[in-house]
Amino acid sequence: MQLKPLARSLAVALSIVVIAGCSSTGGTQDGDSYGSQDGSSMGSSTSGVGTSGQYGSTSGSGAAGQQADSRIPEVRTIYFDYDRDTIKSEYESVVMAHARYLRANPNARVVLHGHTDERGTREYNMALGERRAGAVQRFLNIQGVSPSQMSVVSYGEERPAVSGQNESAYSQNRRVVFNY
Repeated sequence: MQLKPLARSLAVALSIVVIAGCSSTGGTQDGDSYGSQDGSSMGSSTSGVGTSGQYGSTSGSGAAGQQADSRIPEVRTIYFDYDRDTIKSEYESVVMAHARYLRANPNARVVLHGHTDERGTREYNMALGERRAGAVQRFLNIQGVSPSQMSVVSYGEERPAVSGQNESAYSQNRRVVFNY
């Protein structure tokens, strides 16, 4: 059990390193600050290399950047691996977009809903859902979002997005939903 705090610390440190390394490159030229620059699938990202346009602030056209920060990001759900509470690298750009929105709109509030699949006990799943939502909350906090703008709720396995007892259904139920 000593490895969990170490793994969390490493995940946070890695996130900070990736973001710091990418922040000097600025945003994308076309004002796309939500990640999928070419309409490709979210699952295609394998590492932080070559994705610097997803993390920086939007530059180029100031009006497009302000407009993007004034709207709630379209993607409001991120997914997790089985029995994990670490944010996948492919969803960091989504969380960054929410961080930009929340920083630009200090009166906005978000509730982070943590969910799990049905495997495991009810108590374990409630705790896992809370850890997942807490991981997103910590990431947003590191990005400068005020703690007063965020709250966490865990539903565990109680509110599945998809019914079924197969990996396809399970993978869609392991999630955190941004609820504004």
